[in-house]
Amino acid sequence: MNVPGPVVLLMVCLLLSACSNTRYLQKDQSLLTKTGVDIEGKLSSTEKTDVRNDLNSRSLMLQQPNQKVLGTRLKVWLYNQKNYEKKRNWFWNLMLSERNLQAPVIYDSMKTKESAERMVSYLNNQGYFYATVGYNAETKGQKTSVTYKVNTGKNFVIKKITYDIPDTAIARVVKEGERFSLLHVNAPYKASDLSSERERLMRLIRDAGYFKFNRDLITFTVDTLNKSLFVDPLNPFEVMPSVLSADQKPTLDVDVVIKNPEDSSNDLTKLFYIRKIYVFPDILLQESITDSTFSTTNSRFLTIKYHQNIIRPRVLTRAIQLRPGSRYSTEEYNNTVNRLFDLNIWQFVNVQYKDVKDSAQQLDAYIQLTPRKKQELSANIDLTTGSQYFLGSGLSFGYRHFNLNRAANELHITLKGGLEVIRNEDNKFEMQAQEYGINADLVLPRFMIPFRVRQNNRSTSKTRISAGFNNLRRIDKFNIRTVNGAFGYEWRESIYKSWNLKPFTLNYVGVSLNPNFKKDVVDENPYLQRSFEPAFIGGEAATFTFSNNDLFHKRQNTFFRATAEESGLWLEGVNSLVSGVTGGNQNLETLAKVKISQFIRLEADYRHYWNYPKTSVATRAYAGVGIPYGKSDVLPYIRQFTSGGPNSIRAWRLRTLGPGSFVDTTATAQLFPDQTGDMKLEGNVEYRFDLLRLFGGSMYLKGATFLDFGNIWMLKKDTLRAGAEFQFKNLYRELAIGTGAGLRLDFSYFVIRLDWGIPLKKPYPTQNKSGWYIGEWMLGDSRWRRENIIWNVAIGYPF
Repeated sequence: MNVPGPVVLLMVCLLLSACSNTRYLQKDQSLLTKTGVDIEGKLSSTEKTDVRNDLNSRSLMLQQPNQKVLGTRLKVWLYNQKNYEKKRNWFWNLMLSERNLQAPVIYDSMKTKESAERMVSYLNNQGYFYATVGYNAETKGQKTSVTYKVNTGKNFVIKKITYDIPDTAIARVVKEGERFSLLHVNAPYKASDLSSERERLMRLIRDAGYFKFNRDLITFTVDTLNKSLFVDPLNPFEVMPSVLSADQKPTLDVDVVIKNPEDSSNDLTKLFYIRKIYVFPDILLQESITDSTFSTTNSRFLTIKYHQNIIRPRVLTRAIQLRPGSRYSTEEYNNTVNRLFDLNIWQFVNVQYKDVKDSAQQLDAYIQLTPRKKQELSANIDLTTGSQYFLGSGLSFGYRHFNLNRAANELHITLKGGLEVIRNEDNKFEMQAQEYGINADLVLPRFMIPFRVRQNNRSTSKTRISAGFNNLRRIDKFNIRTVNGAFGYEWRESIYKSWNLKPFTLNYVGVSLNPNFKKDVVDENPYLQRSFEPAFIGGEAATFTFSNNDLFHKRQNTFFRATAEESGLWLEGVNSLVSGVTGGNQNLETLAKVKISQFIRLEADYRHYWNYPKTSVATRAYAGVGIPYGKSDVLPYIRQFTSGGPNSIRAWRLRTLGPGSFVDTTATAQLFPDQTGDMKLEGNVEYRFDLLRLFGGSMYLKGATFLDFGNIWMLKKDTLRAGAEFQFKNLYRELAIGTGAGLRLDFSYFVIRLDWGIPLKKPYPTQNKSGWYIGEWMLGDSRWRRENIIWNVAIGYPF
């Protein structure tokens, strides 16, 4: 096999970069290769971890080792190739871009000393007033490692909090919001909490109508045994003698002071009211609001100035929470901005307030809206390959119109198609499956409901009407046609919580079976017979979603989604109604010659992310179960669970895993597996890391390693699939475990993902009865690699 020259060169680069990068240093220089922080003090393990992470920040620890790539200081080696070896050709010009280079970090004892001093200052501000920081630098050859020895000492706690606010109206506002204070009795003192509390109080007071209130009016006084000990209330430990015994608990009192301005005519502590609201629905960036070319329309609350009539006034009135005559409020400001963004019509939303001339304590609001493109096209592709299986793909195209009928109504149309191709025994490509479909959604920015419902002011409540058609064909097996419709509501409970409620869903499932497949497979299995019956699936569904991925949760964030679906309840009511009307001679099922499917289906998807400057850890846990009831004893085929594929357990391709310990060894299954189940458990852990910036930073090359585990099961015993049913005692034995690695090309607006997966543990016995497969790896065998390594190509992250 001929390997391209650049690939060989890159492999050599990685090997060489693992070698010493000290050959270019002067004799009196050493390379900083490692830093660490040892912490002593009466802290919990969580507190020690938080303190250690904070002390490792670059603002405190001024010198840190060079970043490693794949366990090597590749960027330092590349830096040396450019500056000392003077490498030049097309490949080196690509690799030696400035973003891929790092100068070696030369150990500097003065910076280490300054780092220790900064750490002490930081710990003082965190309330560790006895903190000491020393360090130990160890040099071997021309490599130095530094360990910072940190003793946090004792921590001040807050004993009492008092308020000194001469203005009684502002004092009342602060008192009403006191339960949200960031300062608490018996809590450790932190200077940052005082700063955060100052910001909270400023927002609270401004929200009450004090438009011009300034944070400088808020100060804090810290009081202990001796006030003279403290030079700066926000950093009271600059001078701290040992005035406490070893067993004494240090405490302090905090006095919150909100003073009046020295000039009584000042507007800082005066209430402001809104006079007029001007809206510019199609203003361009840098365009002046005084432009004489605007047309003007007056609605009930708003004065609308526009070039083109792109939006109906009633839509703006519902979204804008500001009202003439009301007090200024930062909450109403934020709610207005959020609801306008939720309409998906505008790219930029800017709300400004201006004093009204010759009218004290009044404001005019100017809402400037820059439109986004009214229509949008999108595309998505998934690919997978491996194990005699040549290619599986899914392709979808989407069209979105964001402002249908000038009412912020959204129209989404999605076309999708997919196929699976295998290499048969004659080494020829053969199509095994194809799928196509169309789905349309109409989203209205309001509740369509016959009675009035109070809506959340933070975001726009929406009504979604959906309809679609899908056709799934398994060559020489079956053809399933699905026609679906749904009506539901979407709204936000809070900034992090949202709901999707569908009081009406209806699916018609039509099934055509290949005569040979029906005779040889389906007729032999009662479970499959019932699974492939044509059916009505109609009922209700509800989804709750929690996501706090925002600026306030940069280090850690969580996603959780729970879905409950019921089918058959209201359809059985219609069935009984038709039976009553016809005197029991007919019902819905006999008229349509289709069974009503009755089941409850539950899903829960939890994800947690730890984010660091150059790396991140993503975790996911998923559980799903479908329970038939009433006249149904199996789930319909389209509601059963599957496992494997680019967004599941990546060491198995889609539909090849499970159920339970069952493995289909037939020749057909080897080429075209199609395993489903009533229950699914799955977990994923993925470590993601940055590699290189390419093409001037317009694209990032990122890497990942992952561990996937899980399976699907049946709830009842299947006589033709031994080991398929779920038994808790067999859970561990029947878990499939896979691992692998991947590359991601991150273009900021989308990600192309390439993953390869390999089994660690199979849910059925192999040469090892426990299923552990790592001992059977034969990575040097090309045939074994083809049969066991699965390649997945997809758009976006798996979770």
